[in-house]
Amino acid sequence: MFSIIQAAGWPIWPLVACSILAMALIIERFLSLKTAKVAPPNLLEEALSVSRTSVPSVDVVSQLEQNSALGEVLASGFRALNINPRCSEADLRATMEGTGRVVAHRLERYLNALATIASAAPLMGLFGTVVGMIEIFGSQSPAGGATGGNPAQLAHGISVALYNTAFGLIIAIPSLIFWRYFRARVDGYLLTLELASERLVRHLNALRK
Repeated sequence: MFSIIQAAGWPIWPLVACSILAMALIIERFLSLKTAKVAPPNLLEEALSVSRTSVPSVDVVSQLEQNSALGEVLASGFRALNINPRCSEADLRATMEGTGRVVAHRLERYLNALATIASAAPLMGLFGTVVGMIEIFGSQSPAGGATGGNPAQLAHGISVALYNTAFGLIIAIPSLIFWRYFRARVDGYLLTLELASERLVRHLNALRK
């Protein structure tokens, strides 16, 4: 592997750095976007069951908030009623929407960085290709004769051009695939949070009547 990096020349090092960063972001997003950490399947039903007759206590709300991202959004609604039992439906929605925006920002963390790597890697590979082409032309003699060229420099220029192009694509394609995967996953979670919030608001309004 190191021999390939040597053959690719110095333009490969930014691509190596991008590949390490992309791998770290992908692993981090896989760990952070687990269903159990974002939207456990039965959490909403449990929250509705606990609040069937009255708003849960502060301790229960705190436990719910620490459970997951969905729990954080649901807890914001309960906390709003604990602070002001007479708050209007509009205020209740605004509180939960504000918490939802904070959670959404956290779920989308690093996705822009991954998309940037997917977009920039082919361009960085193209830059390496240009560097290789410059070395190829530099290997030719001033007279342009084929026998006057430097075969070693010519071979190195070709290696730089091809390896950098290949590395750029190898990094860009998986990064783009995982970015789209995580983007779709986050969108699905956000829809789940929105529907759960709407259901909780209706439940809390009915509870106060």
